[in-house]
This record gives sequence, C-alpha cells and structure tokens, in this order.
Amino acid sequence: MSTILTISGSLRRGSFNRRLLRALQHEHRHAEVEWTTWDSLGKLPPFDEDAERGPVPAAVADLRGAIGAADGLLIATPEYNGSVPGQLKNAIDWASRPSGAGVLKGIPAVVVGASPSQHGAAWAQADLRRVLGIAGADVVEGQLAVPEVFRQLDEHDRLLDDELRAGFETLLAELRAKMAGMRA
Repeated sequence: MSTILTISGSLRRGSFNRRLLRALQHEHRHAEVEWTTWDSLGKLPPFDEDAERGPVPAAVADLRGAIGAADGLLIATPEYNGSVPGQLKNAIDWASRPSGAGVLKGIPAVVVGASPSQHGAAWAQADLRRVLGIAGADVVEGQLAVPEVFRQLDEHDRLLDDELRAGFETLLAELRAKMAGMRA
C-alpha cells in the first residue's frame, strides 16, 4: 500500500485548504492509499543557513521524517497576495536541504488549492509547482483550482462538484503512476 502525505499551506484552524484535503481523502478513503497528514507548519522556525549547520530543530526533523516516510505528497495551498504563503515556502526550503539531497528529491508530488475568490489559488499552485520542481520533487503538472470554495464543500467537508471530483481523480491517477514508477 502506498502512503500519501498531505500538507495544508494554511495555519488557520478552519482553513478551506485543510477542509479540501479532508474532502479529497474522504473521496478516496477506500483506495489502496494510506493517507497521513503533517500539520505542524506553524512550529517550523524560519529557514536559516546558519541554523542548518547546528542541530536540526525538532519541527524540521519531524517534517523531513514525514516526507521521507511517504511515497508521495499532496499539498493544498491557499493564495496570499497572488502567491504561496510564506510558511509553506519556508517548509519547502527546510525540506529541500541539504541542497541536492533533501527529502524532496525525486518524491512525486501534486498541488491543489482552494480560495474564496474566483481563481481557486491558481497562481499560488503554479508558483508552488515551480518551487517544488526546483527543490527536486517529481511534480504532477495539472492542478485542481477550487474557486469559491465555500460553495464547493458541504458542512461535512464533502465535495459537491462532480467536475472537481473528476479533476482530482485525474491528478491522483497521475500521482500514483509517478509513485509506481519510483518503486519500479
């Protein structure tokens, strides 16, 4: 069975992106996938090259361990001022180190995003795919932009839109194909 690690790029407790991850996991709870969640984004210290020379902060070790134990990544990003939230970029920076040999190197990853706006965090998703690729991840090129997210999820965090379900099916199939290729 494959393990997919989910990470929400939002710190907010009632985050739309956390809710989106729950909805996507629920849709695929019977797939041959074990879903795990890393939810300690707010505990990471700011990335600092001087700090990486000393003992690794516990939250960084936890992040690296969670990614290292996964077969693939599913990251949901909000969009702040047209791009990736700083705390999510910070996590990618820590996970990409040491340069060229970080835990992101070669890991299959897919990016999704939700927003109350009409754009569904599309710009942030494009930026995050680029950053993950530069960090060495094997990134699925497609995206799942969930606009006006408050209309797309019910009170139990279930997707209401069949097109969104189908879009995620496609992304998940691409992610799983990359994961299978990694093991071959």
